[in-house]
Amino acid sequence: MGDTMTTYFKILFSLACLSLAACDRLGIPDPAKEAAILEADARATGSACRHAGRGIEDCYALNPQAARAAVYAGWKEMNDYMRENNIAEVKPSVEVAASAASEEAASASASASASASAH
Repeated sequence: MGDTMTTYFKILFSLACLSLAACDRLGIPDPAKEAAILEADARATGSACRHAGRGIEDCYALNPQAARAAVYAGWKEMNDYMRENNIAEVKPSVEVAASAASEEAASASASASASASAH
């Protein structure tokens, strides 16, 4: 009877493991996994900001959706790494396009405000 019970528990344990492994495939959200992904993304954003020579405040302003603590952690890690290895900043080449887009948005906003006040 002891062998049957052990076999029964082995089968039950195997089924439990399989059902847990299938949760990802069924599309059941895992809040802990999603939080870890968002934190890793924010840390990568902070690292990229520092590598591009941006200040932490600029990084916060450019990425308002990212968690500030994680952005700072990534920024600081990259800062330390760059100092230790004498790595120079890489100036972003899309900065001109981004500032041009923000200027267009600002001018559109200003023209909308001017036309609204004229009426």
